[in-house]
Amino acid sequence: MLTSVFTMKRSLLKVPFYLALTGLLLTSCGGGSKSDKNISSATGWKINSKEGGFQYNTDFKDQETGPGLVLIEGGTFTMGQVQDNVMHDWNNMPTQQHVQSFYMDETEVTNKMYMEYLDWLKRVFPPDDEQYKNIYKGALPDTLVWRSELSANEAMVANYLRHPAFAEYPVVGVNWVQAVQFSAWRTDRVNEAILARDGYLAKDARYQVDATSTFSTDTYLNAPSQTYGGKVQGEMGGKKSSKEGETQYAKQTSGIILPDYRLPTEAEWEYAAKSLGGIRKYNSLQGRKKYPWDSQYTRYTERKRRGEQMANFKQNKGDYGGLAGWSEDRGDITVAVKTYAPNDFGLYDMAGNVAEWVADVYRPIIDDEKSDFNYFRGNVYMKHAIGEDGKQVVVTPETIKYDTLPNTRIIARNLPGNLATVPVDSSDTYLRYNFTRSDNRSYRDGDKASTRNFRNQNDMMTPEAEYANSMYNAPKPKKFGTEINGKDYDTSNDRTSLIDDEVRVFKGGSWRDRAFWIDPAQRRYLPQYIATDYIGFRNAMSRVGSKSKANHRTPKG
Repeated sequence: MLTSVFTMKRSLLKVPFYLALTGLLLTSCGGGSKSDKNISSATGWKINSKEGGFQYNTDFKDQETGPGLVLIEGGTFTMGQVQDNVMHDWNNMPTQQHVQSFYMDETEVTNKMYMEYLDWLKRVFPPDDEQYKNIYKGALPDTLVWRSELSANEAMVANYLRHPAFAEYPVVGVNWVQAVQFSAWRTDRVNEAILARDGYLAKDARYQVDATSTFSTDTYLNAPSQTYGGKVQGEMGGKKSSKEGETQYAKQTSGIILPDYRLPTEAEWEYAAKSLGGIRKYNSLQGRKKYPWDSQYTRYTERKRRGEQMANFKQNKGDYGGLAGWSEDRGDITVAVKTYAPNDFGLYDMAGNVAEWVADVYRPIIDDEKSDFNYFRGNVYMKHAIGEDGKQVVVTPETIKYDTLPNTRIIARNLPGNLATVPVDSSDTYLRYNFTRSDNRSYRDGDKASTRNFRNQNDMMTPEAEYANSMYNAPKPKKFGTEINGKDYDTSNDRTSLIDDEVRVFKGGSWRDRAFWIDPAQRRYLPQYIATDYIGFRNAMSRVGSKSKANHRTPKG
């Protein structure tokens, strides 16, 4: 009896040792221990080992905030106008939407920022070279937008873009297409600087480029050896580019390459403009605030600044800035960015100063029945072009393609060094439920299936007939009709609207607009090739990972 009890006690003493040993073995096989982040919890293999194998950034903490951006924490909000629509447009009826977290420029893109872009294009693609002249020329803002038949504005025509007195003023005269191309350029320059900072590129590489050796983020991620025209494997490579004789590249798994700078969607812009306090008041129905600030009025009410305007807009007929000696809105045309206080998200001039391009194609309604999450109309899905050698095609100076806009302006479609793209085709959409075609700009509203005469249409219709039957068929240059001044124009008068798939939304009021238009819910539209003296833009960037820095949690244990 005593022997059996002693044996039992000795066995019990061994239990903690066996449990500890078992835990150690499980940990070594990737059992999820917090301290073993470089051991796979799927296979037990080592991650980031010197011997090779899977390489992954297991130390990633949070997305880096790109230059000029502030984080906008996403959420639900009422998109559209919640007050009476005195214009009776009925194109901004309220709908409930949800927007993911994203980043947005704290100010509009300024003249100085855009001039940096023009300077880079001029150095890399010299406009005096016949081969590249349209690249620089196509990016130039239209300074003639300041002219008016009955106004003396030649000083702005000559000085507004380039004179340092206007350096921090928002750039204008930029059409939607140019704004998109600036955004793509900015993406590449920011990521180029990050890669140089982290040693993947030579620190001075970005200053040594020419038309045959430019950097593209897309090319670096998908065909890295062709970056800088192949020079990344030599003098353009950084200190990390020599590990056992092999060039080392940063990959998507490194976490250091930022997503694209882009135009914000209409939903993102309106969400950001309404600001945190406004969103809460809209959704809780505590009020019907219609400005980015917490007031029903456009003037300051506190004693120190009482009577001053809180945004730059046209106050009355013939009144763009108040009386001499007491300029109520501090300007008669645009004003320098950060002249007024920011909204709750830290964004400046989300009302007044200049209206702003957003990414969306215009339609009179928001189709919330189809989508109430990250709403956006304008998706055109593309994929990388593959050459006969089975590799991705990189655009070269000899293969640049240009688009001639309806106003005869020539724009480079893609710069050398970028990857060529083509629309997705049936091989990409076969047996898919989430999308069925490349171009979705007219989806559920203006496409052939939406038209009244859809049952009488077929795939064999001539372009003229199909165009005439579409719901949105604004006049535009076509390959049929009467030749005028060397151009083929469609001269038909059978129209249903002035809207087509190249008409874009712009948001917010400007220095030329009355207070009605500074309500973030208001929406207007222009063809994407048109520029004005009152429309500018700012960039946005998607956030990857957690909704906000405060929500980024690491489980304990």
